[in-house]
Amino acid sequence: MLKSSKILGRSSAAFELARNIVKAAPTDASVLLVGESGTGKEVVARAIHSRSARRDAPFIALNCGAITPTLAESELFGHEKGSFTGASSTAMGCFEKAHTGTLFLDEVTEMPFAIQVQLLRVLETGQYHRVGGSEHLSTDVRIIAATNRNPKEAIRDGIFRSDLLYRLAVFPVRVPALRERQSDISYLAQRFLDELNEQEKTFKTFSAESSERLLSYSWPGNIRELKNVVTRAYILADKVVDIPPLTSSLRLLPPEIKQGFLKIPIGTPLNSAQHSIIMATLDYYGGDRRRTALALGISPKTLYNRLEQFRKTVPAEPA
Repeated sequence: MLKSSKILGRSSAAFELARNIVKAAPTDASVLLVGESGTGKEVVARAIHSRSARRDAPFIALNCGAITPTLAESELFGHEKGSFTGASSTAMGCFEKAHTGTLFLDEVTEMPFAIQVQLLRVLETGQYHRVGGSEHLSTDVRIIAATNRNPKEAIRDGIFRSDLLYRLAVFPVRVPALRERQSDISYLAQRFLDELNEQEKTFKTFSAESSERLLSYSWPGNIRELKNVVTRAYILADKVVDIPPLTSSLRLLPPEIKQGFLKIPIGTPLNSAQHSIIMATLDYYGGDRRRTALALGISPKTLYNRLEQFRKTVPAEPA
């Protein structure tokens, strides 16, 4: 049995998730992970890969929601030199990089619709060709996909193919939100603190009040938010790490968010305000980029470009 406490927690929900990992790992079945943002879907995907027969082969991750439609085909299948402006050399795509290993498709329901047809064809035939190329290449990969939305709703909304869902969800796994596994909160917080202590060669400990404050919060940002809160408190602490009352100042988004409204302090730099507005709207719509772009009055392409800009300027967060 997988020692779930090492990566997931000690709650009954964590052990159920661990059981699914153990069941899925030895097979080559496609796995679809469904869970809110920040619940650790990539951690689960890597755990499945590490226990599979492909463990010594590559694990390649692609965030389908962070690539523009025009680049998605090249990202997945690669391209030949001169196939488009800027293609100065032949490049491998994710399928080629992940050959004999595992390809993790995060936010798969955000994949451009036209590319979904090509992905389905590759999954069915095991063959593809690079953009601008004619040579048929063969691929041997295990697919693990993830989404933070209800995939059936994505089909109903016309942005995801039902035949692709059936192909990806051979073994569906639900990744529970942190609020559903409250007994894991203190354990995970301590684990994050231990990692920071080991990394920085320190011996900081939590204050007596920290546990109560951690347990009294609903954690809408899930494990990602918990890790960020612990990291910030660690940085501010000398020897005792004190988790202050969890107000808007410690959330992932510094401005206050309440009942669909965003309060931004006067004097906030325009770039920071733009970042806050976009990320708050994206969070409000559950990560749905199409609805976010519509609400903000911008094109999906503009939203993709802004998110890519944020990705390059804001420190990366765990999945």
